[in-house]
Amino acid sequence: MRRLRNVKIVATLGPASETYDMIRALHEAGADVFRLNMSHGSHDEIREKHRIIRQVEKDLGSPIAILADLQGPKLRVGVFANGSEELEEGAAFRLDLDETAGGAHRVCLPHPEIFEALEPGAHLLVNDGKIRLVVERCGRDFADCKVKTGGTISNRKGVNVPDVVLPLAALSEKDRDDLEFVCQLGVDWLALSFVQRAKDVFEARALADGRAAILSKIEKPAAVQSFDDILDASDGIMVARGDLGVELPVSAVPPIQKRLVRKCRAAAKPVIVATQMLESMIESPMPTRAEVSDVATAIYEGTDAIMLSAESAAGSYPVDAVKTMDRVAIEVEADPTYTQIINASRTAKGSTVADAIVAAAREIAEKTDIKAICCFTQSGTTALLTARERPGVPIIAMTSLTGTARRLCLSWGCHCVMTPELQRFKGAVVNAARAARSGGFASETDQIVVTAGVPFNVPGTTNILRVAPCDERLIYNTDPG
Repeated sequence: MRRLRNVKIVATLGPASETYDMIRALHEAGADVFRLNMSHGSHDEIREKHRIIRQVEKDLGSPIAILADLQGPKLRVGVFANGSEELEEGAAFRLDLDETAGGAHRVCLPHPEIFEALEPGAHLLVNDGKIRLVVERCGRDFADCKVKTGGTISNRKGVNVPDVVLPLAALSEKDRDDLEFVCQLGVDWLALSFVQRAKDVFEARALADGRAAILSKIEKPAAVQSFDDILDASDGIMVARGDLGVELPVSAVPPIQKRLVRKCRAAAKPVIVATQMLESMIESPMPTRAEVSDVATAIYEGTDAIMLSAESAAGSYPVDAVKTMDRVAIEVEADPTYTQIINASRTAKGSTVADAIVAAAREIAEKTDIKAICCFTQSGTTALLTARERPGVPIIAMTSLTGTARRLCLSWGCHCVMTPELQRFKGAVVNAARAARSGGFASETDQIVVTAGVPFNVPGTTNILRVAPCDERLIYNTDPG
């Protein structure tokens, strides 16, 4: 299914989008990747959504990526005798390990690892930062705090600890169970929540054992500080702006977003910009102008994908939200300023033969009348390197591996096409020409660029570039290979 844009759209599934008809409508409207939020729903419910997505994929003949988003460790306060209490600014409040119901001056925080890491002066944020506490004195089982920002605190509200790296594994026992379950199902991407350092990624990669690509969610200050190492350890990144905006000043989030997107592009790894992109469309059929501008900004920055959360999972207008993103992307990418920004932000990267070939393919395509770049890829690396170049013509990623085609659905500009295993370069050129014509990218009178590796079906061997006609008769008459 050809898209008229390069940026990809990720749609989260939930109560508003769990039927075959709705999931198909979302894909037809523009959703390239479906996110399964493991924080909600039983394994049986997740299995059914997965089954439906694969049925839609089969019925439409269009590869679809599935992203399973692991919950991660959830830090929450305990319960209150009255259900809630009102904390006044300047008041004293204690957090401890006593499981007795809390009151106006204390509550249980059943996470000893937090107390181990706390120091005087550290901040604790409760209920998405609505309540802010400053630690004045602490020990192995308590923290005496001063209320910096007051408000209503109630049962089991979430707690953020932005100032310290917590001695927590990124994967809870639930996450480990969920990871094994979704890997057996056959998801394409695993999103890790609350990553703090590269070793969190290594643990998940070992458990996945090649069955899914690893995407790290950047939502903590520690992850921003260790970003280069996390990026190196990951297959992709999600800039999860919601928690970032809680744990950091909101004014710091936009420059961080821009910086992380550029680093991901330079590393040829897909990046998703997420959280509250069209928040008002949960209840309204029309987004706000600010939301549209936010989506457009992420696209101008060169992100690979933009994501819908509650808008598609629980909102009243999930298909409209996808269509809105699709229209904004098409409009932005048609803007000459977009091309200028993308070209200006291109940086030379890598010194391998594959790096040189994809750079040459982009330059040839943009300086001559080339309609598409067709890259044959096994692991997906060649397509990722081509996407890093952000060429001005479509990228047709051709592979014989279903898993590779699905994973590339998250990458900028990649139109994924399944092809049989090939042994000769002439066969590759013929298949590329057919894919370009059947997908509406080119006609018989047009030319395409074809990149491939010889020997075929061996990852990491990209070493050939050819400008080829889309007329098969000309290919057979001119190609001796």
